[in-house]
Amino acid sequence: MPFALALALLAAQPVTPDAQEPPAAQDNFSGVDWEKEFGVEKKVADPVTGELPVDPYEQSPANAEAAPFTGDSMARAFGGRDGIRRIVDRLVMLNESDPRISAIFKNQDMVRLRRTLFEQFCFLLNAGCAYTGRDMTAAHKDLGITRADLNALVENLQQAMREGQVPFAAQNRLLAKLAPMDRHIVER
Repeated sequence: MPFALALALLAAQPVTPDAQEPPAAQDNFSGVDWEKEFGVEKKVADPVTGELPVDPYEQSPANAEAAPFTGDSMARAFGGRDGIRRIVDRLVMLNESDPRISAIFKNQDMVRLRRTLFEQFCFLLNAGCAYTGRDMTAAHKDLGITRADLNALVENLQQAMREGQVPFAAQNRLLAKLAPMDRHIVER
């Protein structure tokens, strides 16, 4: 019995840290900058454009991956530059809110996406724009886009074009021009 009593008294004693042992580490990491700890470089948006910096690349009209239509009938069918911009803005909104593909757009530079997508459509529709974006392979690298993802995006583009009152024949002509790009976009 004396051993049990001694053990009970010992257990009831307050524990004081040994002077030679450091205090226990606290589990509060709220003040830690994990990106700095792991050497993650923070990208700062351009103060004028709002775009994040990208690695240098050669700008070329060939990066649009297709030749523009001739004449101005396609540009007119899409409502000119203003109509093209509305369609691109609506397409981006639909993609960001589409549960099938919204994850692809998280952590992406949506300002740059809107600009380069507008430039590409404007260039292809012969509405007087230059395309300054990357080629399709580089632009979509490591996004893991599947055929189903691309199909969802095309459905959203069709909806944006319908809402923009683009004639059906003009929609199909643009889609036919964009279709061969799938081999540069789909990764799995």
